[in-house]
Amino acid sequence: MERQRTREVMLALTLAGGLLLTGCGDGDSGGGNSADGARGDSNAPAFPAPNQPQGEQDSQESRGDQVTPSPDYLSTFALDVDTASYGYARRTLAEGRRPAPSTIRPEEFVNSFRQDYKRPDGNGFTVTVDGARTDRDDWSLVRVGLATRSAPDNADDRAPAALTFVIDISGSMSEPGRLDLAQRSLDTMTKRLRDDDSVALVTFSDRARKVLPMTRLGGHRDRIREAVDSLEPTFSTNLGAGVETGYKTAVEGLRKGATNRVVLISDALANDGETDADAILDRIDTARREHGITLFGVGVGSNYGDALMERLADKGDGHTVYVSGDDAEKVFCEQLPQNIDLTARDAKAQVAFDPETVASFRLIGYDDRRVADDDFRDDRVDGGEVGPGHTVTALYAVHTRPGADGHLATATVRWQDPKSRAPHEKSAALETFDGSLRDADPRFQVDAVAAYFADALRDDYADNHLPGRPSLGELADWAEELADRTEDSAVRQLADTIRQARHLTD
Repeated sequence: MERQRTREVMLALTLAGGLLLTGCGDGDSGGGNSADGARGDSNAPAFPAPNQPQGEQDSQESRGDQVTPSPDYLSTFALDVDTASYGYARRTLAEGRRPAPSTIRPEEFVNSFRQDYKRPDGNGFTVTVDGARTDRDDWSLVRVGLATRSAPDNADDRAPAALTFVIDISGSMSEPGRLDLAQRSLDTMTKRLRDDDSVALVTFSDRARKVLPMTRLGGHRDRIREAVDSLEPTFSTNLGAGVETGYKTAVEGLRKGATNRVVLISDALANDGETDADAILDRIDTARREHGITLFGVGVGSNYGDALMERLADKGDGHTVYVSGDDAEKVFCEQLPQNIDLTARDAKAQVAFDPETVASFRLIGYDDRRVADDDFRDDRVDGGEVGPGHTVTALYAVHTRPGADGHLATATVRWQDPKSRAPHEKSAALETFDGSLRDADPRFQVDAVAAYFADALRDDYADNHLPGRPSLGELADWAEELADRTEDSAVRQLADTIRQARHLTD
């Protein structure tokens, strides 16, 4: 059992390093895409998000195809690059279980797929806005796409990394692993990290322990392997102690000019010590705010504390992914480990819909990332941290007024430079359009399928769904067609996952 547990921890450590360095679910660079309807151009004249009195933003309730209009026609949210919800749903469905609706976050389904948005040359974002009509009268999907610069091809082009791994070694983490994959992954990680990168290691079960202080890889790779080999499993899960000790270790090993990050690897089934996310975050608040140490959560296990990990990442200036063995090998071994920098801090988006053309709208997902409209330009209000190679996509269900023509919406992203904290903004506008969703760009269609699928998993009831949502069978066939068109294995996996969900409901 102890040897097996060591294998699992080695696997989790090395896979997290790979995922951290690769940017899971990110699109790669390339030209922009467009729907047949209309597309906003990030180089077009900017239409800044208006400063308006705060109303009850995005307070719509969906009843069939009816959505109560938002009183202020503004929608504001913090950016989010998490993908854990989709990864965990895939594993749960593959095991023949239906994921709990509370674990379904549509934006994480959508952001799990590659995009072809145009990318900026430097820090910050490009903004793409496009739309397509559903098969419901006057109902459309509007897509807001944000992209950061591409991750560097050469590892020498990034700042050094100082990574503090916080590893859960409690009894709840004991699931079968693969020794050969663990060995290959560890070897790959230690080879791909640079000599001037640093690694620290903290473990936790009923208590937390610093196994390895912040250590440069140059000349110490064997020492790091030995530290991982020494880990042994124990009993309960004091996640709070692990996070607190991890941040303390990160502060002790803080490196100026480096990317300082805590990487939490856990099933997040906290059952000892402090188990409230807000209380845990309070304990590490100084390390987060004064030293800019970000949190990267890596969820593992068939039983997974999704809510706790999500809360820690969202409020801890970070993001989460969920990994299982099959996915992790592909993500870690096939992608170059380049994505450890930040290109934007406290990034937020605001979409202003035109009341002359829009009757109502609904943001799909981002339920726990909503921001008050009048806090959009308040840089003290927390946003999202985004790195190179990332894309962020937000979909809206929009009910246009009959015969609407002209300006439809303007999307604005605001962020702070990761070093200077200077604020920046970028905007793009969208005009009304006629193109149908089935004729839109294939990547837009993939986004729609992912969002409709999440909506179906979260809400089975036919009278409370996204406008134009097909049946699971139709979604599976649609995804299969898109997999052929895009030649994207991730889209084919989506089709298979939708079929698994369909079988559970037949």
